[in-house]
This record gives sequence, C-alpha cells and structure tokens, in this order.
Amino acid sequence: MSQKEKLLTLSTQEFVEYLKNNNINRFYFVYDKKNKKVVSSHKLLNPIADFINKDKRDFNFHEGIFFQISKKYDTLQSAFIHRTNRGQAAGGVRYWSYNSVEDFIRDGLRLSKGMTHKNALAGLWWGGGKGVMAHNPIYDKINSEIRSSIYKEYGEFITSLNGCYVTAEDVGTNVIDMVNIFSRTRFTTCIPFNLGGSGNPSIPTARGVVAGMKAALKYLSGETLKGKTIAVQGTGNVGSPLIKYLFEEKVKKIIACDIFESNIEKLKAELSDKNLEVNLVEKNDMSILSAECDILSPCATGAILNPDTIPKIKAKIICGAANNQLEYPVRDDIDLYKRGIIYVPDFLTNRMGIVNCANEQYGYVNEDPFIERHLQQTWKHSVYQTTMQVLKESKKSGNPTGKVAVNLADRLSKENHPLFGHRGQQIIDSLVANNWHEHNS
Repeated sequence: MSQKEKLLTLSTQEFVEYLKNNNINRFYFVYDKKNKKVVSSHKLLNPIADFINKDKRDFNFHEGIFFQISKKYDTLQSAFIHRTNRGQAAGGVRYWSYNSVEDFIRDGLRLSKGMTHKNALAGLWWGGGKGVMAHNPIYDKINSEIRSSIYKEYGEFITSLNGCYVTAEDVGTNVIDMVNIFSRTRFTTCIPFNLGGSGNPSIPTARGVVAGMKAALKYLSGETLKGKTIAVQGTGNVGSPLIKYLFEEKVKKIIACDIFESNIEKLKAELSDKNLEVNLVEKNDMSILSAECDILSPCATGAILNPDTIPKIKAKIICGAANNQLEYPVRDDIDLYKRGIIYVPDFLTNRMGIVNCANEQYGYVNEDPFIERHLQQTWKHSVYQTTMQVLKESKKSGNPTGKVAVNLADRLSKENHPLFGHRGQQIIDSLVANNWHEHNS
C-alpha cells in the first residue's frame, strides 16, 4: 500500500494519532495558481495533496483547506474554502462521523463547492466554504461539557483564519454550539436571536423548496401543487415544516419517512387530521425513492440519487433540501435527464438557510424584502425564476439541469466583490506567508 493510500484509508482518529506522533497540530492544503497544483504545509502530507490535486470528482480548484486538532478532545477540525471572488467563504460547520480520511476530505470538498454554487445563484456577495469536524468516538458527543470545549476551540480556529471563512450552523451543530463558537470568534452567523442573530434557518429553507416545486410544476404542466402527491425523505428540521407548507398548498397526500421515531411521532401528532403516511425506516432504506408520487423531495442525507435508485424513481420531478443528492454529479445528472425526470438542483432550492443568516450584520426588519424576494416569483435571482431559467436552458441546450445550474453558478461565482475584490484569496495568501500552521496558541 502506498503512503497516499495508507493516509487516506486511516480512520479520522488514526489520522489524528499519526499527526500527533509527528508533532503536527495545524496544517493546510492550498492551490498554487502559479504552478497549478495543490501544495501542503508539511512534506509529510504531500501524498494527500497529490490525491486532492488529481481528483476529478470533488476537487474544483479549492483555494484553501485548513485543519487543526483540538487540544483537549483530539477532534479533527477543518475549514474548506472553495471560491471567494464574491466575498468571504460562507457555510455551516458539520459535526459528523466519518469512516476514513478520504470520506472526511471528500465531504468537505463537495459541501464547500456546493456553497459556492448556492451563494452565487442566490445573488449573495459571499463565497463558498464549509466547516467539517470529525466526531471522536471515544467521547460522548451529547455531553455538554465536551461539546462546549470542542466548539469553543473551533471558534478560536475560525478566528485564526482572519475572516476568509465565516461559519454557521449545519448538520450535527445546534444553537448552543453556535453560542460557544461565537464566544471565541466574530466570524460567524446563525447565532441565536438574543445575541443578535437570525436563529434557526429551517423554516425559510422549507419555503425555498416549495418555491422550487412550484416552478418545476409550472414548467412541466402549468399546474400547481393542489391535488398532488409528494414523497418526502426525512422529517427533521426542514422536512417537517416542508410537509406543513405543502398541506397549506392543498396537496392530496404526503408520503414520508424518517430513521428517528421521535420525529415521526411528533409529526403524526401535529398533523393527525391530514392525509399523511409516514414510516419509520432503517438508516440505508431508500424505498421511498420509488414511491408512486408526483414529486420526490429528498430532505435527509446526500448521494441518494445513483444507478441503484434512479431506475426505480416514479416521480416526474425531484426537488428537495438535502445537500449533494447526486452521488456522482455528472453521471447521475445525465441519467435523470435521459429518463425525463426534472431534477431541480439542491443548491438552487435549499439556499434559504444561508440567505436567512448571511447578512445578519445589516440588521433586521419585518418581512425583510432582502429575504422575501428570494421566495417571490418576480425577482431575477429568486428560487422560482432561477429554477425556470435552468429548466428552459436545459431544454434549449440539451444539457441536464445540474450541468446548466453549475455552469450558471460558476460564471456568477467568478465575479469579484464590487468593493473588496478577491479579498479571501489575499487572506489565504497572507496566512501561508505568515506560517499559520506553526501558530497554535
């Protein structure tokens, strides 16, 4: 086994031990534009830099990837910064379990790239980034003292990056965690109302998915949601309010599933008078993807649209909130297109979380027009109008919707911020010049 294969197949905790044994507490990988390759802060980690540089699936000239090991609980923490032409990289921090170093890196690459596309399509002057932390299995992640320490250290880590990445809430991270991050850094959004933040973004996110569904139906048949059957995978923070909004639109029936019984029981109690069929399933049960329905709405995990599931899909429209729904974006996008299924890219419809919190520093007004315009049908960059634009261009060009949306997002994401230019890259360059990896106070 080569050194590259050895490092990538290590579990995240084995990797942490490897780093500690070699006195590495902080490290980075940055893209050297002059030499057109990814370089590492440490020669010992060059095999990983080579892997990232040669990867054709998830790496997309990410400007910088920064890592540290937390001092107290040996947690691998990171910030993946994809593209910052439009502004500071913005995206939440995910606290999750990973089987290997490769899984960890790939998740960060994909998620940060998705944030670039999401922010650009939404017309926000923000770049794309994502935080990822790997749960250390020897510690109880529910323990409040442990979480407090881990997230405070993550806040210090964010401060050390000098503002090239602004973090927020994501899967595995809650409001209390955000308070702990905020106690150590000013580079964060999604903090609670009582601290001047915008709070939980789940409800606006659900509204954005509804807007995407309306556009897709209008494009396909000129119809509305009334009388339709919708299948929703996941009834958590976004899936639950989505289902409630869909019933307000007078859908005929909703078929839903979740891996957590508590989510199901809560939803059943709240919607006992509705035509709702909701089932408890095992973690990898994908049976709902083949349900008889008009619209399939993935609102749980990613990579669920693939050669195993796509042939079984009966819905004519796929529109949901889950990130990275396509396991292999190019291949699966084409397969859906060939089957005549309208796929509304997730990074187009699930934008409202970042829209809700990205501009907290500008204050708040009732029914904020800078938020509401994303959910209306007239604004150029609204979910509805962008969906229609992508679907029409897909038909005209003969390209699948995912490719069309990515091309549009890429073009927009390379526009420099009108005031600060490509400042994020300047910050990354200064971190490298100042030997950021050698400072871990």
